[in-house]
Amino acid sequence: MAYDRQMGRKRRDNMKRNYTYMVKCSDGTLYTGWTTDLEHRVKAHNDGEGAKYTRSRRPVELVYYEEYATKAEAMKREYSIKQLTRKQKEKLIENKNMCIIDTCVFIKMIKLIGL
Repeated sequence: MAYDRQMGRKRRDNMKRNYTYMVKCSDGTLYTGWTTDLEHRVKAHNDGEGAKYTRSRRPVELVYYEEYATKAEAMKREYSIKQLTRKQKEKLIENKNMCIIDTCVFIKMIKLIGL
């Protein structure tokens, strides 16, 4: 088993991962989707083989993602994110980035105090 930092729990490596993600397009718009392979999907968007929406808005940059155990969960989350306003989506991205930064700071603090 490997530790999944995004979800904060252990996962089996042989389990298929499902992701809900957001990419920022070259025109500044946000596109939300779901996939089982983030790297491949972002590459597909940038190669013009992804969603019709992103083809004329390349390049895209991955700005947010969440991992789920099932396709149904990922698709449900995709739908819920698509219902958010632009401002709410930006807040979601900002909060996720803050959690990553906070985790890094926390780990550095633990190392400094020798725990």
